[in-house]
Amino acid sequence: MNLVIDETHDPAVVSWIESANGHSEFPLQNLAFGVFSMPGEKSRGGVAIGDFILDIDQLARSGLLQGVAQQAGEAASGSTLNAFLASGLDARRALRRALFALLRAEGRVNIVERMLIPAGEATLHAPAAVGGYTDFFAGIHHARNAGSLFRPDNPLLPNYKYVPVGYHGRASSIRISGEPVRRPRGQRKLPGSEIPEFGPSEKLDYELELGLWVGQENRLGEPVGIEAAAGHLAGICLLNDWSARDLQAWEYQPLGPFLAKNFMTTISPWIVTLEALAPYRVPQPSRPVGDPPPLPYLMNDEDQRRGAFAIELEVFIQTRQMRATGVSPHRLSRGSATDLYWTPAQLLAHHTSNGCDLHPGDLLGTGTISSAAPAGVGSLLEHTANGQRAIRLPTSETRTFLEDGDEIWLQAHANVEGRVKIGFGECRGRIVQAPRPVG
Repeated sequence: MNLVIDETHDPAVVSWIESANGHSEFPLQNLAFGVFSMPGEKSRGGVAIGDFILDIDQLARSGLLQGVAQQAGEAASGSTLNAFLASGLDARRALRRALFALLRAEGRVNIVERMLIPAGEATLHAPAAVGGYTDFFAGIHHARNAGSLFRPDNPLLPNYKYVPVGYHGRASSIRISGEPVRRPRGQRKLPGSEIPEFGPSEKLDYELELGLWVGQENRLGEPVGIEAAAGHLAGICLLNDWSARDLQAWEYQPLGPFLAKNFMTTISPWIVTLEALAPYRVPQPSRPVGDPPPLPYLMNDEDQRRGAFAIELEVFIQTRQMRATGVSPHRLSRGSATDLYWTPAQLLAHHTSNGCDLHPGDLLGTGTISSAAPAGVGSLLEHTANGQRAIRLPTSETRTFLEDGDEIWLQAHANVEGRVKIGFGECRGRIVQAPRPVG
């Protein structure tokens, strides 16, 4: 993939939109894409810039875009961004450069100012229609921490360091940040019980992940080689793969996750494009001495040099009591996307290696991202050793797993020295009580 760093990444350039300068999640160097609507109006594509959303539908009809940028603008103006994701690297880059020119301090055009929507007045929607969702298990510290709880003598199974392990999740239950998370019911087998019971999950958990948006498709039966895999990805979002650990423990053998995972997955509403993230690509950390090298179909020197991302990740909790008493969200963890054992390109290359076809708008979860340090783990399963030790919150409340009324925030920033820090927006969900039982 041709990773171009150009004028759109220049940290010295500011926007005529004041809120985009300083400490904004969405500075001029970001230009994240999403879908929004205003009351009584259709949903359409937009670009986050400071505290505003630039209406791409209006821009595409304004005559300000030309050539390939105009085509990409039309693709990004609809009620989903699937066509934009599919438009390809050159088209996305052309639109990015055109947007940058219009929004930089020297490029102010009065007509563009009328296309700005205050973000707080808009409703955000899922940025793409997700046809397929696959969740990987690429966070090695999470895999080892979780494995140690259940298989202390063998926390990592023999295939882990050879295979980017994953499973097919449920696309239909992917929801945008802010939608309530209904506590699931399911079968769970309590310690000492002979038979399982059916009821609300008592071990509801979050998982800190990145979501990888597929852009260019591949045809059924035609694998994507590791050298081309990064070019088939279009952007990144935050992803919370909510998990019912008690349901999971009972059902996952022999075929893996099922109802413990598919009740809901929350994503952030903005797609930060790979073009925006070009300056934040960093070397994939070297594997520990003794670990096997990737098999040849997963090994590419350029991907090892620049296939990881310098993205800082944080998780916050705010309970019902914290909200009622005005206590700010409490940070549970802070880590880095460089703790992934496999690069995004390796995940996509492996996914297609048997000929599986991926399509624009398909979503790949990285799996839970945890650091080696306890302060950077990405789930309560790890924080509390599966409920054996409680976390104490600023209100003196304790948690082993999530309770009704708890709200979880995921936040992330791409950040390297000498560049403007760019954000992903929030990925937020509040737990609500389980539905009434059927029958």
